[in-house]
Amino acid sequence: MNRTVNRIRNTKETRIELTLDLDTAGPSDIATGLPFFDHMLEQLGRHGGFGLSLKADGDIKVDAHHTVEDCGIAFGEALREALGDKAGVKRFASITVPLDEAAVEVVLDLSGRPFLHYEVDFPGEKILGDPPFDPQLAEEFWRALASSAAITLHIVLRRGRNTHHILEASFKGVARALREAVRIEGTALPSTKGTL
Repeated sequence: MNRTVNRIRNTKETRIELTLDLDTAGPSDIATGLPFFDHMLEQLGRHGGFGLSLKADGDIKVDAHHTVEDCGIAFGEALREALGDKAGVKRFASITVPLDEAAVEVVLDLSGRPFLHYEVDFPGEKILGDPPFDPQLAEEFWRALASSAAITLHIVLRRGRNTHHILEASFKGVARALREAVRIEGTALPSTKGTL
C-alpha cells in the first residue's frame, strides 16, 4: 500500500505544494514564510514519523491567516487521500504531551466525521519573529485540517503559561496521536459500518 500523496493547492491568496508520506520518516522540508509556523510543521512531521515537504507562498503581508488555514486544508486533504479506505489502521489515539510547564491532551479518531474541539487559552502574547506569529491561528490550522481530513480532533490545554510551549506541545501531541492512529495493525476496516 502506497500512502504517499503530492498535492498542490492554488488560490488567489496562496499557493501550497505538499508531499506527505505516512510510512517513511524523514527530515521535514518546510517553508511558509512564517518561521515559527515552519517550526511547528517540522514538529508535526518529525513526531508524526511522516515524510513531509510543504512550500507555501501566501499573502502574509496582508495577514498570515490565509497561509496557515490553507496549509491546514492541504495537509488534511493529503492525509485523507493517503489513508484511502483506512483498512487496517488503528483509527483511535490519545496522548498528553508535556513541554516544561505546559501539558496538552490530544484525542483523535480517523472517523470520517470532521469535528474539532479546541480548548486552549493563551497568555496573550504573540510569538516574536519576523513576522510574529499570532497563536490564535493555530486553531484555524487545526480546524482546516480536521475538516478536510474528516477526522475528529480534541486538543485541550491541561496546564501551561508559556505560549511557545503550549503551541509546541499541541503540535507534538497531534503528531504523536496521528502516528499511532494511522499505524497499520491488520487488514480489517475498524468500523461496524463498513466505511469510515
